[in-house]
Amino acid sequence: MNGLVIKNTGSWYLVRTDDGQNIECKIKGNFRLKGIRSTNPIAVGDRVHIVENNEGTALITEIEDRKNYIIRRSSNLSKQSHILAANIDLCFLIVTINHPVTSTVFIDRFLASAEAYRVPVNLIFNKTDIYSEEESEYMDALISLYDHIGYPSIKISALHNEGIEALQERIKGKITLFSGHSGVGKSTLINTLIPDTKLKTGAISGYHGKGMHTTTFSEMIELPEGGFIIDTPGIKGFGTVDMEKEEIFHFFPDIFKFSKNCRFHNCIHINEPDCAVREAVEKHYISESRYKSYLSMMEEEADEKYRK
Repeated sequence: MNGLVIKNTGSWYLVRTDDGQNIECKIKGNFRLKGIRSTNPIAVGDRVHIVENNEGTALITEIEDRKNYIIRRSSNLSKQSHILAANIDLCFLIVTINHPVTSTVFIDRFLASAEAYRVPVNLIFNKTDIYSEEESEYMDALISLYDHIGYPSIKISALHNEGIEALQERIKGKITLFSGHSGVGKSTLINTLIPDTKLKTGAISGYHGKGMHTTTFSEMIELPEGGFIIDTPGIKGFGTVDMEKEEIFHFFPDIFKFSKNCRFHNCIHINEPDCAVREAVEKHYISESRYKSYLSMMEEEADEKYRK
């Protein structure tokens, strides 16, 4: 029997079979994914083969090839990775300028990982109703930057229902992943889009100004107008996985565009002579924040600091 993994609680997986049943499943004991050292060998969004048993549950015996997935370095086991979701039509990274702050380094690491694994990303700038004039100007500058690179953005206020209709149009009929820091308003947004969901929402920690986890596992939630939202636990940092230093710039479309004009074909855009990328940064054709994010991924030491 075949089905779609719609929920992962760590030890159990809920699979919706092709004939519409929801069956709780476990992984067959010797099941391992080739070549991926992951804390979760099966992810929400995976297509799987299952074998039922007499107790009304089943074993997952096989996973079908993925068209894509989004992955990050596991927060507690640095040599392993964690797959957020698989077979995604669209991903929305939810960004907040404040309450909590989403850094451009975090955004760029997420976008680079999505590029590496062929996941299209849009940005949601949430909580527009609470920003100061200065914060709103900064938000508009970021939207302009990412729109220009090729990452469309939507401004919303989940609390006041602003921008929701535009978002509904983009996600209709698609499998869409929602991700972002804890506290950016993901659960409030999903409750607005799907009122029957009643996801738990949490306050921002007053001491650190950071969000507290309200989602503890990944789950696929059906949209009234067709399609699914994949809700994932909030993430603090985004450590990238399995990227060779020489290929990281390929996952920054704005940097890759100028790299073709470098003097050396193996230029990594740090201190080589006649580097078209560094020249483009100096002339503001490439944003300084994007270049800094690129350097942070190139430097292992900086990468370690970021994860800690």
